[in-house]
Amino acid sequence: MVSHHPAAPDPRRRARRRQMIVRGAVGVLVVVFAGAVWVGVRGSMAKTELESAIPLASAIKGQVLSDDPESAQASVEQLAEHASRAAALTSDPIWRAFEVVPFLGTNLTGVREIAAVVDDVSQNVVGPLATIAGALDPTVFRPVDGAINLDPLVAAQPRIASAHTALVRAESNALAIDTTRTLSVVRDAAQQLSTTVTDTAVSVGALNRAVEIVPAMLGHAGPRNYVLLFQNPAELRSTGGIPGALALIHTENGRIELAQQASSTDFPRHDAPVITLPTDTRSIYGDVTGQFVQNVNLTPNFALSGQIAQQMWNLRFGLQADGVISVDPVTLSYLLRATGPITLPTGEVLTADNAVQLLLGDAYEKYEPIQQNDFFAGAAAAVFTAVSGGDVDPVALIEALGEAGGEHRVLVWSAHPDEQAVLADTTIAGGLPVSTAAEKTFGVYLNDGTGSKMDLYLDVQYAVGRKTCRQDKRPTFGVDVTLTNSAPADAALSLPLYVTGGGDFGVPPGNIKTMVSAYGAPDMDNLGLTRDGAVVPYHPATDGGYPVSTLDVELAPGESTVLRFEWLGAEPFDGDLTVQSTPLINLPETQELAARC
Repeated sequence: MVSHHPAAPDPRRRARRRQMIVRGAVGVLVVVFAGAVWVGVRGSMAKTELESAIPLASAIKGQVLSDDPESAQASVEQLAEHASRAAALTSDPIWRAFEVVPFLGTNLTGVREIAAVVDDVSQNVVGPLATIAGALDPTVFRPVDGAINLDPLVAAQPRIASAHTALVRAESNALAIDTTRTLSVVRDAAQQLSTTVTDTAVSVGALNRAVEIVPAMLGHAGPRNYVLLFQNPAELRSTGGIPGALALIHTENGRIELAQQASSTDFPRHDAPVITLPTDTRSIYGDVTGQFVQNVNLTPNFALSGQIAQQMWNLRFGLQADGVISVDPVTLSYLLRATGPITLPTGEVLTADNAVQLLLGDAYEKYEPIQQNDFFAGAAAAVFTAVSGGDVDPVALIEALGEAGGEHRVLVWSAHPDEQAVLADTTIAGGLPVSTAAEKTFGVYLNDGTGSKMDLYLDVQYAVGRKTCRQDKRPTFGVDVTLTNSAPADAALSLPLYVTGGGDFGVPPGNIKTMVSAYGAPDMDNLGLTRDGAVVPYHPATDGGYPVSTLDVELAPGESTVLRFEWLGAEPFDGDLTVQSTPLINLPETQELAARC
């Protein structure tokens, strides 16, 4: 038998195979190395481009504000070039291929996404807004012979709307950048970008809302009429103070006229609410909310107050207004920064420094009740005439309105649903407090029960905090409201009868009676309240889904009390806590409440 053995391997074939493997490995290494160098070089270049864009963005803002459109346009073009290059450098196929490499890839993805957002904002936000900066110069809107030229606003609206849409998209993309496994430099850049885009989106969103509704409200498409409520915080209501003086503002083609003035004494008491009140409103604030013009703003929901005031004006004067606007004496003091001192018909000189004292202090000593309303109306008319007549610093005017709006001192309700929808989520809409995933906002609203002007002497302080004591980690939220009657001990004798009320509503002269209503977020359970550490009877209710606790408090001169309202949260929460409250003459700074289990 012949045995067969396999042929011996060919040494030369083995050598060629080894050479092929080595060459392939070397080739792969060369490609990887070349790709790494490519990515590294382009990453360095992209970093340089992005760093060059940062100072340009700041420069553009300064150039726009200083009315230097030529320099702004040049900076916009440079910014666009840097942003476009950064986006191109980080989006080629080699860069994208390296994004799958562990650890390195997440950083490359983050840089690419950052560059893309910057490019988007540069091309679709900064550029378009810079081109209309001159058209939106505040001096353009200075009234001339009582009229504002609305054409620049109308012409700019489409570009502002487009820029806002782009910013909303950029904000979403910036928030979606995943930096959980990136280097700190990438994480910090993404965070800075997200914050900047979000802040800018808020500002441009406000501008977009303004150009959407201001021309219409100023009569661009046809004449409009608005009821103006002048709230007096010496006698508190949820949205500020009792409406003692009222007026009718007529607008047409940008022209603003004070068409009619009225006093609360011109309006009758109605036997029933003039509109159908929500059951929640009737439960907490009563039918009187819709029966007396002085009580239309017992509710903190200004959209409801506006509807009531509109109907009361219509029943009294036969005119269906297009909306309702509210201001207070502090707002007038802000506006006086823009107008300068104004001499009133009575001879007094109204200034930014003395307006509040003159309107809410001196007036009660110098004038009888009926004369006081006339004095308030005259002061409001004088400021309005100065503003609408054009004798005003437009930049200071915008700043004054912005400050008053941010403090909920200027409130607007529109009878036109499309316009009200635009206003709905703004501070000037006067809505109930809005909470988010990052912030819980509580409401504290005060209504006078003395029937007088003693709230000049009511000192209010707020504190808010939380504690987590349950196994399920649901937090307990607490809001402290500290009330103090700072009137002099002899207030019953030393203060005017009109200020103390003289006991006409069952409150001893010098005492202050206040109805305090505290609102939790809609997803919270009401845990009640305590007064000076003791459990007391209170009125639990809901208002549009918000849990509400209400208590009447009466304080003698020098007396103080602390109310603590508590709610149980729906789920664990470690975000920010804020309080939205009745805009008092002096707004207190909310303190942190030390809460323990």
